[in-house]
Amino acid sequence: MTDKAILHNIIRNRLHDVLVDAEFPELPNFGRGKVRDHYDLSDGRRLMITTDRQSAFDQVMAAVPFKGQVLTAAARFWFEHTADIVPNHVIEYPDPNVVVVKKLKMLPVEVVVRDYLTGSTSTSIWSMYHVGNRSPYGIVLPEGMKKNQKLPQTVLTPTTKGAMGDHDLPVTTQQIVERGLLTQAQMDEVNKAALDLFARGREIAAQHGLILVDTKYEFGYDENGILTIADEIHTPDSSRYWLAETYEERVVQGQEPDSLDKEFLRLWISSRCDPYNEPIPEIPDDTLVDFSCRYIDLYEKISGKNFEIPSAGEPVRDRVHRNIKKYAE
Repeated sequence: MTDKAILHNIIRNRLHDVLVDAEFPELPNFGRGKVRDHYDLSDGRRLMITTDRQSAFDQVMAAVPFKGQVLTAAARFWFEHTADIVPNHVIEYPDPNVVVVKKLKMLPVEVVVRDYLTGSTSTSIWSMYHVGNRSPYGIVLPEGMKKNQKLPQTVLTPTTKGAMGDHDLPVTTQQIVERGLLTQAQMDEVNKAALDLFARGREIAAQHGLILVDTKYEFGYDENGILTIADEIHTPDSSRYWLAETYEERVVQGQEPDSLDKEFLRLWISSRCDPYNEPIPEIPDDTLVDFSCRYIDLYEKISGKNFEIPSAGEPVRDRVHRNIKKYAE
């Protein structure tokens, strides 16, 4: 694994070599999400560039060195280790931050699978439980549960998809069918796929001393009507991971579990402001360096590989541009 002191120095020296945007005029049909920029190519493929932008609480507030590369590498690992469960949209990887994918007919909902009563966002199951809602997402939970406690069973908590700057909204599986967003057969297929993917993720994470706490999935249908997993899977942006060896002790002491995911930044922000109603303070360099290290550490623990740090000689934006130029031709 990468030496942490060396890694901290490298990240600190690269704080300004980050991919904030990947908009290049010669490429067609540009689109932007919270973290990913994309281009729809004429042959039905989509070019997806994972930037280093960091979003939380429906806002983009910083850029984290190597984040886009880590997310791409982590998603690649999981796509390859779950392809026997659900097909994925990947065609090729022309750059460490870039994936070429099949364009899908995306479903209008996201599915979050959860094993623990936790979270800090407005759609998290703990936020609802904490204010007295004992049936979040239509799931009946017992009285007296504590934050970060294991749920009685694995649950699915869907949300509608919020556009840039908009909230994802909680919805039950029954409401999804009643509103005509999906048929019952489609909902059943999505639920089974999500639970099977989560079971695989939980198993592999446990082999590496990690707890896969919860995760978000996005699905679509390909040109043949086959359900396909898209976007990202089991990355530290879309999932929570805790260190198994310290989990019990920290929960007993009333502390947050040791985490290697986005929740680290959410907790940093929410301890300093109400992120939905107050300005978010500027994130210090030390916090961004720590954040980057956590993402890299997670990737290395899960994959068993060293993170490949790119050469400092070429800015990340120039490298991405060079590697995707052929798609403009």
